[in-house]
Amino acid sequence: MRVIHVITRMIIGGAQENTLFNCIDLIDDFDDDVLLVTGPSIGPEGDLMSLGRAVDVPNRMVPSLRRAIDPWNDFKALQELRRIIRDFKPDVVHTHSAKGGQLGRYAAYRERVPAIVHTVHGAPFHPYQSMLARNAFRLCETQAAKWCHRMISVADAMTELMVNANVAEPEKFCTIYSGMDVDPFLEASTHREAIRKSLGIKPEEVIVGKIARLFHLKGHDDLIAAAAEVTTVCPQVRFLLVGDGILRDSLQAKIRQLGLENHFVFTGLVPPSDVPKMISAMDTLVHTSYREGLARALPQALISGIPVVSYDVDGAREVVIDDETGYLVPAGDTQQLATRLIQLATHPDLRLRMGDTGRNRFTDQFRHQSMTRQIRAVYSQILAKSARHH
Repeated sequence: MRVIHVITRMIIGGAQENTLFNCIDLIDDFDDDVLLVTGPSIGPEGDLMSLGRAVDVPNRMVPSLRRAIDPWNDFKALQELRRIIRDFKPDVVHTHSAKGGQLGRYAAYRERVPAIVHTVHGAPFHPYQSMLARNAFRLCETQAAKWCHRMISVADAMTELMVNANVAEPEKFCTIYSGMDVDPFLEASTHREAIRKSLGIKPEEVIVGKIARLFHLKGHDDLIAAAAEVTTVCPQVRFLLVGDGILRDSLQAKIRQLGLENHFVFTGLVPPSDVPKMISAMDTLVHTSYREGLARALPQALISGIPVVSYDVDGAREVVIDDETGYLVPAGDTQQLATRLIQLATHPDLRLRMGDTGRNRFTDQFRHQSMTRQIRAVYSQILAKSARHH
């Protein structure tokens, strides 16, 4: 097959990793011709393409393909995408992210690409926007849904959300979990001693880790509020924040204000290849994001044998099985968050049991090869159907 993937930016993030694995597998396992089309990766989140794994993936950078809404740039990006599609003559155009999804699907539709697919990594409209913005994004998505044949959700919760918002009918969606390289997570514990030592963590300390950009709606403030109570009851607990972003200074100020400096470690930006090592330092992973399709950190922790305490949002409940692989907490309930963290901090046997259950349940489901096989089957179905119609 000839496949074009379109995504706004290849920063270090879950949607981007998913897309890159999909490209690599199509090339390596199926011998497909793949072209990855992306906008510039600007901002503090880093550039996934510069990390070595992407060298074998043919790619084109479209400077006007930007995340922000800008009619002139958007028009230029659309023309450029149509030109690339005409040159490459793909069987499939597969789009990701809100802007990439809008422009990519429209360009593919106008160029009559036989199979047009869009992955919903997270809904572009959510309760934390103004009513106006939310409705505008919802209308855009509803329109764009008409320009593609299938929509792939990274969690059932995403399908539910899109169907409830009348973006498209349920038949248009299927769920394919976001794949990853599971082996480094299965072997994560081999790094535990060395990485804890390098981070200045003592053997007796219990580490609660969070992997997320230091950004709005990621819930770091809630975690800091809960930490005040957790550390009072369990002074041996420390918090490891993996990631960087615009809120770093204000979060550090808040931690100082509460006198918790000794209980927090900031790692800064970490390449995806180091995430298994970071997880190996942890005893529990905490996820306090207010919106997220299905955060990769959740299955990554579980495959590493680490239990999870997560806000009950979007796809989290599909992997955080309450009382089996971790605990779900209502979003914003810092009291219950603290209670669950204390419970896991004080019961090593409970952590072990939940971690093992998670590893056994999710390892195969999240292999990137399984994801790509399922995605390619979707391409084949659409192409078979469109061949019958011609």
